[in-house]
Amino acid sequence: MNTGQFAGTVKVVLALMASAFLVACSSKPTVPEGQRFSEPDYNYVIGPGDTMEIFVWGNEELTTTAIVRPDGKFTTRLVEDLEASGMTPTQLARAIEEAYGEYVRQPVVSVIVNGFVGVPEQQIRVVGEAAEPRGVPFRQHMTLLDLMIAVGGMTEFAAGNKSVLVRTHNGQQTSYGLRLDDLLRDGDISANMALMPGDIVIISESWF
Repeated sequence: MNTGQFAGTVKVVLALMASAFLVACSSKPTVPEGQRFSEPDYNYVIGPGDTMEIFVWGNEELTTTAIVRPDGKFTTRLVEDLEASGMTPTQLARAIEEAYGEYVRQPVVSVIVNGFVGVPEQQIRVVGEAAEPRGVPFRQHMTLLDLMIAVGGMTEFAAGNKSVLVRTHNGQQTSYGLRLDDLLRDGDISANMALMPGDIVIISESWF
């Protein structure tokens, strides 16, 4: 086989593989109506990278700002290595009160989170042909359209209608087809849907 024949064979094989891939993606089921706009039972929990304001009422010298370290802990002026990751702000406030109780009489603490990162289980991750692939903290009432705005839309190489949503529901992981081209380029709002914490959106690349 000469070089020209070999190159032609390779192109045919790649074309067949691409066709098989697109067919497989197009066969993905759509998200069931019961999940499309259902609201999850959701409370924000603190994660590494979050910025917090910690107010200790009546003790201004203890009021401070803290960033949760990659190990999920943070340090205050009184206590080192307090665990924060996985707690709600209210739960963390009670934990700080308990820790401060050894040094301050009946401390009253409030925790305000103002720099949101969150734990991976409460992020929505976007990979593939997004303009800015990244993890986005989930927020209540978040939709697919909101997510695409947050990542700057798709690249020119995206095959939006071949994209996939990976969702874990009731302990089972399932893949669903998305119609991002219809939503973003044609303005078909019926392709929009509610998102859930932990969703993964894979934006496919166009092969042609």
